[in-house]
Amino acid sequence: MSEDPLVAKVAGSVGALPRDQWDAIAGSDNPFMSYDFLTIMEQSGSVGPGTGWQSAPIIIEDKDGTLVGALPSYLKGHSRGEFVFDHAWADAYQRAGGEYYPKVQIAAPHTPAGGPRVLCSEERYAVPLLKAAEQLCAQNGFSSAHATFIEPAQLPLFEQAGWMLRADVQFHWQNRDYASFDDFLGALASRKRKAIRKERAAAQDGIEIVRLTGEQIRAEHWDAFWEFYQDTGARKWGQPYLTREAFALFSSEMGDKVLLILALEDGVPIAGALNFVGGSALYGRYWGCSREKRFLHFELCYYQAIDIAIERGLQRVEAGAQGGHKLARGYEPIQTWSAHWIADPGFGEAVSEFLEREREGVAIDQIYLGERTPFKKG
Repeated sequence: MSEDPLVAKVAGSVGALPRDQWDAIAGSDNPFMSYDFLTIMEQSGSVGPGTGWQSAPIIIEDKDGTLVGALPSYLKGHSRGEFVFDHAWADAYQRAGGEYYPKVQIAAPHTPAGGPRVLCSEERYAVPLLKAAEQLCAQNGFSSAHATFIEPAQLPLFEQAGWMLRADVQFHWQNRDYASFDDFLGALASRKRKAIRKERAAAQDGIEIVRLTGEQIRAEHWDAFWEFYQDTGARKWGQPYLTREAFALFSSEMGDKVLLILALEDGVPIAGALNFVGGSALYGRYWGCSREKRFLHFELCYYQAIDIAIERGLQRVEAGAQGGHKLARGYEPIQTWSAHWIADPGFGEAVSEFLEREREGVAIDQIYLGERTPFKKG
């Protein structure tokens, strides 16, 4: 007997779907694919009307109406908040007379952290879901579909669907079963080890560092961090991506998966770093300060994260996009991946040729950077 044909449809939001069914196919390892995180984005207005992110999850249900596959997908009116830059593609397509936006984006909004992007109870649902994303584009005249920060294990699913792969590099810290921060330092060259100890001492001078999670994060803590985030967001992106309500919902809805590190001077917060805790990784997401203090950024964002990962037995720290300065602090170059489908065959061929050249350059950069880590040679 043949299997029932698979029918995909677009839901109005993640929040319109059953929490238990979404989390069953998303798994518990990655906080950014969880029902809580994605619905916080919707409820807080960080995606939705006026943001250029319209929630449009593509789903497959079985004959009993149970969710068996989903793409966390969005209709995008711009390319902000993705951290995989396709502005040049948009410009080229529009100069040729096409309309690049809207497009379909499969992603964790505003989050350059790796994870699954095809959520399914069985792998056989993966390609039909991606083909449904293509069909959504074709039926509505959208230029393209994109999936960003895909965990490497899922790349074959996108290749099977015929999507083009794009590589980039981030800097991640890898836990090689270190017993302590000093144990990690012991793996570094002497000069680098001394430099990090000096940075930590200077950053901590006159400062109290506190780590808060879940209900420990009170409104006044979020108020302070909101000011830091506003300043950083305005300087980096022109305007912050998240709303104030998102932060309150993080601690109330995600509990101990949210970890806020604050630096206090005379009891007053002057800087903070927000992290999310996964099953195997700590994800550094946002940083900000009200005044500059030498090396405090490195302490809160990188060294505290290493401390926490070692204490919790986590495999790695993903400290966000870009940042070659992470290299000297023990963060190593790791390839990250996105996948792309272009509706226009001619434009798709041009993008494919570009990606092939770009991947070669990224691979060379990764080797170059890998030779310049602070670890002992040989």
